[in-house]
Amino acid sequence: MRISLFIDGGNFFYMQKKDLGWWIDPRRLLEYIRGKGELIDANYYVGKDAYPESRQDKYLKALTHMGYSLITKDLKNVLQDDGTYRQKANLDIEIVLDMFNTIEHYDMAVLVSGDGDFERPMKLLKARGKRYLVIATRMFVARELREAVGMHYEDFQDIRGLVAKEH
Repeated sequence: MRISLFIDGGNFFYMQKKDLGWWIDPRRLLEYIRGKGELIDANYYVGKDAYPESRQDKYLKALTHMGYSLITKDLKNVLQDDGTYRQKANLDIEIVLDMFNTIEHYDMAVLVSGDGDFERPMKLLKARGKRYLVIATRMFVARELREAVGMHYEDFQDIRGLVAKEH
């Protein structure tokens, strides 16, 4: 079974920070996915800040040494209704394009995101005869995505012992 991993970096970060309360070790996550088959690609999609020596930059460099391919987009400041700015870089389109542009290279797509925008792509993968798995958390998986993937969903809480960062 050839597997491609697609990680929505922003969603991945916030599900750890705001839901889990513990951190996932990206290296252990790769090992966990390798336990399901031959991992042929590990793609990490993330909005990147402009500071080359930031903590984020060091983390992203470490990811490349672990084997992840980085797909980045510059963060943009978006004005909120309350007058404050929030940094944002939406990479959903890039994830979906890469899923379908590389569809012949894998048998199973693993998506780390709970974003409801991925409901339709997961249904299309199923229609194309591809296997898929969505890994997220209870608070960060959209109802429509959860309903669309059914038994092809795993909660990080259930695999904590296999993927948690050891201190």
